[in-house]
Amino acid sequence: MTGDSGASNAGGSSRPLRPARAPARSKLRNGTWIIPGTGERTRRQFTLRYPYFDGSGDDDGMRPLSDGETAKEKALNVLHNTRVAAKGLWAWANSPKGRGTIKCSIAYLLASMGTFWHPAASFLGPMDGKHIVATISVYFHPARSAGSQIEAVAIAVVAVCYAMFIGTLSMATSVLFGSNLDMVELSYVLVLVIFIGGGLGFVGWVKQKLNNPLVSVGASIASIGIITIVTKENSVHTGVFTNQKIIQSLKILLMATTIVTLVNLLIWPVSARLALRKSMRNASTSIGEMLSMIASGFLSGAEEDLSSSAFTKASSTYNSTLSQMNKNARESKYEYYLLGKEQVYRHDKAVVKSMEKLAQSIGGLRSAANTQFELLKEVSNGPLTANSIASPTTNVFSPFFGRALSTTLKSGSNRLNALGAIDEALNEHSDQEDEPTPMLESPTPLLSPLGASLRTPSDIFELFIARLGPSMKSLVHTMAEMLKEPPFGDPGSPVKINEHFKHSLGDAISLYNQARGNALEELYKTIELGRHRSETVQADFEEVAAACGHFSFSLLSFADEMQIYLDTLDDLRDATEQNKRSWKWLMVWKHIKLPSRTKGEDPEQLSLIQPIRRMRQSKLPQGIPDTMKNRHGTVGWDTAPHGESIWDHIVRATSRSLLKFFRFLARDDIRFGLKVGIGAALYAMFAFIPQTRPIYAHWRGEWGLLSFMIVCSMTVGAANATGLSRFTGTVMGAAFVLVNWWISDGNAIALAILGWAVAFGAFYIMVDRGNPAFGRFILLSYNVSSLYAYSLTQQVDDDDDDEGGINPIISTIAFHRVIAVSVGIIWGLIVCRLIWPMPARQKFKEGLAVLYLQMGLIWKRGPLAILLRNNTAATSYMKMGEQAAMQRYATQLQTLRVSANNEYELRGPFPFESYGRIMASTQRALDAFHAMSLVTQKHGRLSPGEKALLYYTAEERSQLCARICHVFQVLASSVMLEYPLTDAIPSVMIVRDKLLGKIFRFRKEHVVENNGEVHLAETATENNRVPSPPAINGNTSTGDAATTTATTARKLGDVTVEEPDYALLYAYALVTGQLAKELKVVEKEIEKLFGRLDEDALLLQ
Repeated sequence: MTGDSGASNAGGSSRPLRPARAPARSKLRNGTWIIPGTGERTRRQFTLRYPYFDGSGDDDGMRPLSDGETAKEKALNVLHNTRVAAKGLWAWANSPKGRGTIKCSIAYLLASMGTFWHPAASFLGPMDGKHIVATISVYFHPARSAGSQIEAVAIAVVAVCYAMFIGTLSMATSVLFGSNLDMVELSYVLVLVIFIGGGLGFVGWVKQKLNNPLVSVGASIASIGIITIVTKENSVHTGVFTNQKIIQSLKILLMATTIVTLVNLLIWPVSARLALRKSMRNASTSIGEMLSMIASGFLSGAEEDLSSSAFTKASSTYNSTLSQMNKNARESKYEYYLLGKEQVYRHDKAVVKSMEKLAQSIGGLRSAANTQFELLKEVSNGPLTANSIASPTTNVFSPFFGRALSTTLKSGSNRLNALGAIDEALNEHSDQEDEPTPMLESPTPLLSPLGASLRTPSDIFELFIARLGPSMKSLVHTMAEMLKEPPFGDPGSPVKINEHFKHSLGDAISLYNQARGNALEELYKTIELGRHRSETVQADFEEVAAACGHFSFSLLSFADEMQIYLDTLDDLRDATEQNKRSWKWLMVWKHIKLPSRTKGEDPEQLSLIQPIRRMRQSKLPQGIPDTMKNRHGTVGWDTAPHGESIWDHIVRATSRSLLKFFRFLARDDIRFGLKVGIGAALYAMFAFIPQTRPIYAHWRGEWGLLSFMIVCSMTVGAANATGLSRFTGTVMGAAFVLVNWWISDGNAIALAILGWAVAFGAFYIMVDRGNPAFGRFILLSYNVSSLYAYSLTQQVDDDDDDEGGINPIISTIAFHRVIAVSVGIIWGLIVCRLIWPMPARQKFKEGLAVLYLQMGLIWKRGPLAILLRNNTAATSYMKMGEQAAMQRYATQLQTLRVSANNEYELRGPFPFESYGRIMASTQRALDAFHAMSLVTQKHGRLSPGEKALLYYTAEERSQLCARICHVFQVLASSVMLEYPLTDAIPSVMIVRDKLLGKIFRFRKEHVVENNGEVHLAETATENNRVPSPPAINGNTSTGDAATTTATTARKLGDVTVEEPDYALLYAYALVTGQLAKELKVVEKEIEKLFGRLDEDALLLQ
């Protein structure tokens, strides 16, 4: 019938083609749904759409003064604007960021009393450096949760103690070699190499390895202490051991941490446990909103629902909430452990992980919905008659018979917008019982001639939604209502989970499963009624039906994850009710694990991306993995012939040992620590050379060395960004010093008030605007000039006559600090650029290439082959944690992309936007990986018909997996080397179409109809023998190639093959189609970046 329709259209070519009338639809009938709170069944009306409001009205905004015509109207506008500004200021002051800013400014004011208030200054002793109290209050400000404050205090204590330890050892070394042994030059060399180079290098290594913001500021505190004691004080230079500076440093630490902690806990205290529960509630609501909008978009066939501002807002809200939730979970750990509630923390963390899995399922559900949208797009593109597709010359078994999805969907597609939207009445009310409404204008039974009226694949969507749409909508509404009512209360309060939730969800899934099974069964039977269609059109119908089944299955997978989520909530409730306390974390010896050797794995099982536990140590992707580097370094010895002499054995063993040692030194973190140590030692040597020490002291070289430690970053881009912020903040801080000193004339009270004003602005930048480095640098520059200058007026023990002594010259002090900081910044940039440079561009390219290699290796395992190898239990082709590891790795690559954008090279700026589009396609490919993982993991045992199909198509699936792996490797090589692609990249779609052709051939040659059932015929070869697939065991190679190499079906006897048995293969084809599309997008972007080579290119020169 499709062919007849196409012929008639072709015959009327003189008339313009008009879109066929979209099928008339009334409002989608309501299905039976479960009220989550009560568990009762109802048919009341509801909608999946969420209302969104744009904001407040115009009366709440500012009014231009020019609007008033008279003086009275202008005065009223001024009064109105004043009220609006006051209301906004009050709202900000009561917001978390506003309160945090106020708390920080109060803590800074109190910390500055260590300089301005005489009793506090006397407690710290007669030496200078009392402004460090305010500096520590800036670094470890109180705008944080109690758990983060516990962590901050612990890090500050460790940092100061480490600085005191290095300072003590350096003085002891100076006394031993300089005074006792009279080897002053040797003592200087030892101090420079060991305590400056080694001590500060270790600080840099820890800063990079842990990559924690609090650890970074702790590294700065430790650097201040080491630099001050070793390079500024005279004890090390004169070979005299004194503990005055050490005692003062401990007093400074005690005063600063006490002030900051008291302000944190007494003024608007913030609990990380409470913040975690709040972020859980927000995440739950966002997931519910995204679920409703994705389902609504699928039911209406409108892709605009997933690109609307509402969905974008819900998605961005969840992404921001996810990072905040993980942050709160980490900080709440310290509160829970301190209170002895370790079990509650573990269950809180389990709930967070369960929410992340729900979000991953949302990604898989969106990927399945996008499949429908792609099909509908291709239906609405250019008219192609079914007559042309069904021509006798069409060879559907050829791997080049055209792209099965796009070509066949265009058959009979002389219609636009073929899938009419399911209209949800705007006046639906949840409190009204639904009257019987017609589902369609003609609710004809599926086994009637309706099956013959299916002219285009889009009719399959309409038919599927008509049958399963109400049940799908009901299940989504039930789960969304549960997610909109998160049970998380305040910490310590009971977790109030509605006891009907689990039962309601079970009933809703049961209803949905029943309706889904019936809908799919009747849908496939309807397709069977159209066997008179051409092969390609019939295959289209089956593929579109598989797309419907794929989305319905993804929704069922989300429901399964919802059940697990409710189970974790039950565990959390039980742990909260038990209220047991334990402090097992104090048993440190039980947490020490000895390293164990792991056996070698198959190369295809190679994990290029380290597990999440390793990746948490650093947010910087490693790039090329150690396994590949080690193989590259030992390939020469592995292939060389083994000598028999002792000398050959010694050379081989020594070479391997030296190679292992140098490879250890070549690690990124080790090289960074060495680079920091070398740069610090070269800079600090001017403090030990007699001819240059006066210059170092006059220009305050210690602040330049500190600036070097702050600016020196892992990548060049990060160093550039930090250096610019450091310089700008220092200049602004010096300007504030000059203005405040001129206003106050050195008065302590005035300086304290003006300093509080500067601190308020700086902390506003840090806390409210989210730029902590810039605001911190402003205050550090202000401290080191203003507070330091006032301390000089109090006659501290310091040789500062060159800056005015008790009558400080504030302009000279500020100028010296700006010059010192500028020199330190320049030196840091030079070291980062010249000594083992690590450009963020290079790290990003290496990381992206490794991610592509890993994805290719994972796909080569064969997503469906795993079902044949492990038929006894449901399993996935991805190892535990691999999906989360790749997802986190991709997120870290985005951070590197931002750093690379700050690098300046002569060859031009970094292509930030192009790589952004590449990363977006990579993210969608990861969603496709997860969707396929859900299909295999939740599928269960294979039916005999599915086994027959998998064995029959094993060779094509093996080729398809190898082709996808090959394309991933080609793209990885091009990205890594920045080489242009050739115009001969193998096409994934050709192999995919070959797989579809093999399925069509199975239908034609191996299937016979018998009373509505389909049986596998025992088709024999010429000698009446059918080869069986090879045995599958642990010794066979992984991937689909391990299942069979034969092109004939396995001799399984009389095997029943039902229509749903084809759904698994078609779902696999759909996911590979999405994957092929994203690979093509990446290929085009790489072509724009690096070009493309054709056969006429001349490369030999």
